[in-house]
Amino acid sequence: MKEDELKKRTKDFALEIIKLVEKLPKNRVADILGRQILKSGTSIGANYRAVCRARSRADFISKLGIVEEEADETLYWLELLVAIKLIEQNIFQRLTNEANEIVAIVVTSIKTARGNQR
Repeated sequence: MKEDELKKRTKDFALEIIKLVEKLPKNRVADILGRQILKSGTSIGANYRAVCRARSRADFISKLGIVEEEADETLYWLELLVAIKLIEQNIFQRLTNEANEIVAIVVTSIKTARGNQR
C-alpha cells in the first residue's frame, strides 16, 4: 500500500471514530470510554504521519510500532463499547475490520523493514 493511501485510510478511520464518539450517550461510562477511543483512534493516523517522516530505518520501525499499539488499543475500546451495548454490532464489526486491516498492514511493514535491516 502506498504511503498516501494509508495516510488517507487512517485519517478516514479517525473521522469514523470521531463520528462514533459523537453518537455515544451522554453518561459517565460513555464519556470515559469515548475519550479513550477518541485518543487512540485518532492517534493512529497522526502517528502514521510521523512514520512517514522517520529519519532512519530504526526510527521507522519504532514509529510503526506505535501505530500498531494505538490500533490495537482502539480495538480494545471497541470491544468494551460493544460488550456494554453502547454501540451496535454492525458498527463494531465495520470499525474492527478496518482496525484489524490497519494492524495487518503495519505488522507486515515492520517485518519487511526488519528483514531489510540485515
